[in-house]
Amino acid sequence: MKTIDFLVFIIYFAALISIGIVGVLKAKSSEKYMVADRNLGLFMLFGCLTAVFLGGSSTIGTSQLGYEIGLSGFWFVFALGVGITVFGLFLLDRIMDLQVITISELLYRLFGHRVRVIGAIVTAMYTLMICVTQVIAMGAVVSQIFHWNMMTAILVGGGIVFVYTILGGMWTLSITDVIQFLVMTIGMFCIMLPMSLHSVGGLTTLFEQMPASHLSFFNIGFGEIVNYFVTYTLGVMVGQDIWQRFFTGKTKRISKTSGVLVGLYSALYSIIMVIVGMCAYVLFPNIQNTQNVFTHMAFETLPNGLLGIVFAALIAAIMSTASGTLLASATIISNDLLKPYVFKNMEDHQFLGLTRLTTLVLAVVAIVISIWVKEVLVAIDIAYAILTGGIFMPVVLGLFMKRITPQAAFYAIIASVIVIFIGIAIAGPQSTATIFYAIIVNAIILIIMSQFNRKKEEAHTTPTSHHA
Repeated sequence: MKTIDFLVFIIYFAALISIGIVGVLKAKSSEKYMVADRNLGLFMLFGCLTAVFLGGSSTIGTSQLGYEIGLSGFWFVFALGVGITVFGLFLLDRIMDLQVITISELLYRLFGHRVRVIGAIVTAMYTLMICVTQVIAMGAVVSQIFHWNMMTAILVGGGIVFVYTILGGMWTLSITDVIQFLVMTIGMFCIMLPMSLHSVGGLTTLFEQMPASHLSFFNIGFGEIVNYFVTYTLGVMVGQDIWQRFFTGKTKRISKTSGVLVGLYSALYSIIMVIVGMCAYVLFPNIQNTQNVFTHMAFETLPNGLLGIVFAALIAAIMSTASGTLLASATIISNDLLKPYVFKNMEDHQFLGLTRLTTLVLAVVAIVISIWVKEVLVAIDIAYAILTGGIFMPVVLGLFMKRITPQAAFYAIIASVIVIFIGIAIAGPQSTATIFYAIIVNAIILIIMSQFNRKKEEAHTTPTSHHA
């Protein structure tokens, strides 16, 4: 990398921190800090939603899948996009009517205090683990670019993201995410894709040189595709980082339309990253560590100047997810654990300070975990499994079935999390069967125990009303 590429980075990072400083002046209420005053238009919300869910794994991971298995690597990111679209079309209406900020706040409205606490713990753990994976991905990229050791790269990369997140909250993220969305789109669609195809002689030549298995969308098998949709589509539908972005929309119509556009964009982004990976397979068939497919391809095929923009795009994808998940975790802890149970009678400006402080503490925790834990794919699988298996059914059935009882919801979450840990111990963290069993156990307990509780209540109330 030459001076011009480093200049691109320095200007980009300086711009992000400047926006964070302005955010301190703008985010003067907790509502503005957590959901940007619910005031975003269509383009901004679409950009923010796209930026928060397309992270390091969507970019580096999908190009790696393109290299290893070809076109069937498409399903990973597409399953995430479908989850956002389905949430926007079918769940958003009911949730926005309740004017909640977090998943655990919704669980409290539906089922009371006990379920709120357990829901808050599960969702905060999940969002923090996603944040950690992004910080590690950022560290890996920054260390490759600047030739720093991993610890320095994590401290600098993570530090920049967390500074602007802590300062301005969602108001800042709404602006930085749109900038990052534009940088990602230009870097990947307008530079990385054309340059990759040019380097192999065009799309036709690429397809002629690929093995037949790499040219099938169903190479990974139907079971694995279902696995992606169960794990990621359902998981993203109860992801606090995604909910919080949807709530920033000015109207329900804007939020729903954004959800549909994100689904379409995710399909395009996924195809592009897969093709970049396939181009790398033709040019460099002997890459030992396939996690480096994207960065290797960029270093070998891009001219100076463009290289800086593409790496800025990659960093943008990672940063926006890291900042969104950090804020989501801090919002849950301050809004659903600290405010209702520890600091009960706070003024709004005090609550804003508490949320900022919580964000700072979690940022330090995320960086410490990132430095100590180098391989977190297992942790992310476990986090998704607990979220999908434990929280999805109570949220969906609680919204659509009025007869679910608080006791049933509490025991359903506990039982499904136990099933997940047993399943992981027996079959390993990658097993889809574990999530299936957890969802089934969850649904059975919710429905049967609710019926039992209702009958018990009716048995208690009938003699009283008869006596009256």
